[in-house]
Amino acid sequence: MTIDHDRLFKELLSTFFIEFLELFLPRVAETIKRESIVFLQQEYFADLEEGEEKVIDLLVSVKQAGTDVTFLVHIEAQSYSQSNFNQRMFFYFAHLHQKHLQRIYPIVVFSFDQPQRAEKNIYKVEFPSRKVLEFSFESIQLNRLNWRKYLNQANPVAAALMAKMKIAKRDRPKVKAECLRVLATLRLDPARTRLIAQFVDTYLQLD
Repeated sequence: MTIDHDRLFKELLSTFFIEFLELFLPRVAETIKRESIVFLQQEYFADLEEGEEKVIDLLVSVKQAGTDVTFLVHIEAQSYSQSNFNQRMFFYFAHLHQKHLQRIYPIVVFSFDQPQRAEKNIYKVEFPSRKVLEFSFESIQLNRLNWRKYLNQANPVAAALMAKMKIAKRDRPKVKAECLRVLATLRLDPARTRLIAQFVDTYLQLD
């Protein structure tokens, strides 16, 4: 059965947006006024190099705490390794910045199992005498994270994403049990509990 990675990650990250930031980017989470969060409509982007239309995964408008200053958080969930993905993220950024004329905080969640090498998160244009451009984005590469470091996090995103972290085959049953244990302690409503349980079941299928 083909897994719809985009749908699963979009559901998780939109449902638990603040919890995601609190887990991986707590300093960013602290700057956001909670009641200001607005999920924007899907943005479509014409990828001329690949000759197809891309959909930006998640775009969120937020206000900076203590101010009326708005900025955008752009999150992409990337389920496969792509050599020029850093370039694509810059194109997304340029498109969004031109359209919205706002500050944008770009984040990528790399969710593939292989390869485990660090993915590039910088895109540069430079000459020997001048650096024209250096664009970077926040990279969260799950297959390089140790699931044990997230065991005691009372966070629904930790309960879900441990299932996609670096796991030895012999540890898969244990990790699944720990994901569900963390989930049970959170006392979420039935719909949110089911979302995370299904996420874990999808990515931690046991032989």
